[in-house]
Amino acid sequence: MDFNKFDDRFRMIHEKINETLIGEPKRLYDASGYLIDVGGKRIRPLLCLLACESVGGRIEDALETAVAMELIHTFTLIHDDIMDRDELRRGVPSVHKTYGESTAILAGDLLFSKAFELCDPKVIKILAKASTEICEGQEMDMSFESRTYVTEREYLKMIRKKTAVLIRAATKCGALLGGGTRDEIDKLAEYGLNIGIAFQIQDDILGVLADEEKLGKPVGSDIVEGKKSLIAIRAIEKLEGEEKERLLEILNKRGNTRDEINLAVRLFGNSNAIRYCRRKAIQFVEVAKKAINELPDSDAKKDLMGIADFVVERRV
Repeated sequence: MDFNKFDDRFRMIHEKINETLIGEPKRLYDASGYLIDVGGKRIRPLLCLLACESVGGRIEDALETAVAMELIHTFTLIHDDIMDRDELRRGVPSVHKTYGESTAILAGDLLFSKAFELCDPKVIKILAKASTEICEGQEMDMSFESRTYVTEREYLKMIRKKTAVLIRAATKCGALLGGGTRDEIDKLAEYGLNIGIAFQIQDDILGVLADEEKLGKPVGSDIVEGKKSLIAIRAIEKLEGEEKERLLEILNKRGNTRDEINLAVRLFGNSNAIRYCRRKAIQFVEVAKKAINELPDSDAKKDLMGIADFVVERRV
């Protein structure tokens, strides 16, 4: 999908972010804007704006709330990197490596509070509920690291909370602020939830197959951290004998060598887990597209359909 068509929207989003992240102490505000300045896909604010437009609203109706989505997303990245001890994000040293852990925690907190200061009062409850679920999902993700076996159902519940609920909030808030009917709001919320799940599954795939330079973080970091991705869950379920034992040994270890990471990736392939995850992600995208199929035809609806396909086609 050609995202250049959204340049005007991205410019408006960036300008509003810059207006929001000005203050003292300068170091704190610099740390808060550090990852945003580096780049990122801006999927969440874009979806918020497109959802608003798809029900007949104007960009201006949802712009500040769209920016709030990006601020909350960035807050989660900063704190996630601290918890996972990740040193790279978007191809640069993570915030806590650049500014120190204490300032990074405060930078995330600042983004979180600024998001609620910025968003439309009508959607505060939606955003607050999503934020609560994100915390629950993050705790689930961390608890899975110490477990040998996690079910697919548990994994899907975790990514629904950790990743998908914020994307659902983006589309739901956009539709509400655009003046959508209850049915339209519900359909766009369903769309957001399902592409959010597909997005995380695709992230898991890219985490073992992507080019490290394009990905912006070490390939195989989920393996090193013992993350129970859907790929790992499926591979453990399907492998037998020595291959299963070896994979479990690698996933339950910390500080894996590059050879061990490469072996785990090969075992993922041997089990057809990666192929299974691709199919699963596509299924969620199809559910998302079906949810908005009956919305009135518009450029915004067409763009939402295109973004759904992009979620599983992307390579970064």
